[in-house]
Amino acid sequence: MSEKYAANDWSDNGNGSDGRPVYNSARSANYDSEDVFGHEEGHDIKYKTLTWPLVAVLMIAEIVSNGMLSLPSSLAVVGIVPGLIIIIFLGVFATYTSWLLVKFKMRHPEVHNMGDAGLILFGPVGRELLAFGTVVFAVFATGGQLLAGQIALSSLSGGKLCLMLYTGIFAVPTLLCSLPRTLDGLSWLSIPSALSIIIAGVVGMVGAGLHPEPGRVVSVVESPGFFTAFISVTNPVFAYAGHFMFFIMVSEMRRPQDAMKAAYTLQISATTYYAVFAAITYVYLGNTVTSPSFSSLPLVWQKAAYGVAIPNFLIAGSLYAHTASKLVFVRLFRTSRHLHSHTVLGWGTWVGLVAVMNGAAFVLAVGVPIFNYLIGISASLFAAWFTYGIAGMFWLHDSYHDGHGTGAWRRKWAQATLAFTTVLVGAFICVAGMYVTVRAIVEAYQSGAVASPFAC
Repeated sequence: MSEKYAANDWSDNGNGSDGRPVYNSARSANYDSEDVFGHEEGHDIKYKTLTWPLVAVLMIAEIVSNGMLSLPSSLAVVGIVPGLIIIIFLGVFATYTSWLLVKFKMRHPEVHNMGDAGLILFGPVGRELLAFGTVVFAVFATGGQLLAGQIALSSLSGGKLCLMLYTGIFAVPTLLCSLPRTLDGLSWLSIPSALSIIIAGVVGMVGAGLHPEPGRVVSVVESPGFFTAFISVTNPVFAYAGHFMFFIMVSEMRRPQDAMKAAYTLQISATTYYAVFAAITYVYLGNTVTSPSFSSLPLVWQKAAYGVAIPNFLIAGSLYAHTASKLVFVRLFRTSRHLHSHTVLGWGTWVGLVAVMNGAAFVLAVGVPIFNYLIGISASLFAAWFTYGIAGMFWLHDSYHDGHGTGAWRRKWAQATLAFTTVLVGAFICVAGMYVTVRAIVEAYQSGAVASPFAC
């Protein structure tokens, strides 16, 4: 048995088809030799410094952000009972897929991002496709946060400037906050970021409670058509869409075997908060609630909520841009001294990548009239798989290779069925999400709702 597969790191479930014992999700003795950052003693730049509480805060700051502001409008479409069932179910489902991702990472220490996972599953083509999807989705998500910042700044100032200028103003600090080379440099900024979105939500709920919509209608159950219903379902689906960053975060942990503690903290916090925020806001504002929901509040409360939420929009955008830059940077310098040393080439490349990712997000956000729809397309194509579908493939791959082929699936038929179901759910969200988004684009053009590029 090789050093990588030391006996004390494995369960006693017998050997797999390749002679290796079945992995029990513990940290292997040779984990650091296989991990992308290796042994970091004596290096100038150390990446593996995060504790699980800081990773939990990073996850909360990234995922619990502007996506939650669309949840009350989802309840207005399908009704409060189905809406809350969907939010809670997807939260539990996201917890399960988080567990599958962490298990896969511990089984394959060399995985740093979704591209590396794609190489294991599908070979070189899979690596390029999933790496490309990660970068694209991260850049689009950065642009989405820039638009959230634009809305917040416009609300606070009474819309006195061109919206494009607000986006540009918000893009500058987003770029600066993306510059730390390690996630540890962003983790401490994520603490006020997570607090800000939680407090902003509380401000929004208090504002809605003190100033309920007169004559509001609150529906227990609605029966919309598939197109309208699925658009509302995509809101909670993509409110949990942060799994594409999990591999990168776990790779920078001191004790990656503690990753599920961070994931449980995230999912319990996010699911509870989403359900409470969506329900209370919808009950007081009714079926006329808009997306983002803060814009339905009286002006004073709207400004207060947006003002408090700005740090979160800023740091979440920085995390997305950092992720896109980190994937490319590690790909370029994975076995090079520039990864861990303060070199001109290393820092020059890093700063250049951060500038490119933030610049691309800004240009897309202000220069593409259908950018909001493009976010929906990228989320359908990639986030549906990253958050849900591909996690099932991870379990199926490892159980097949560590066991006796499909016999392992038959022996663990319940887990195999759940894994296959996860893949099918991801495929359904992808296809249905693409359908409703493309149809929405067509209708937007037909109605003249699409603005011109770089318009105020």
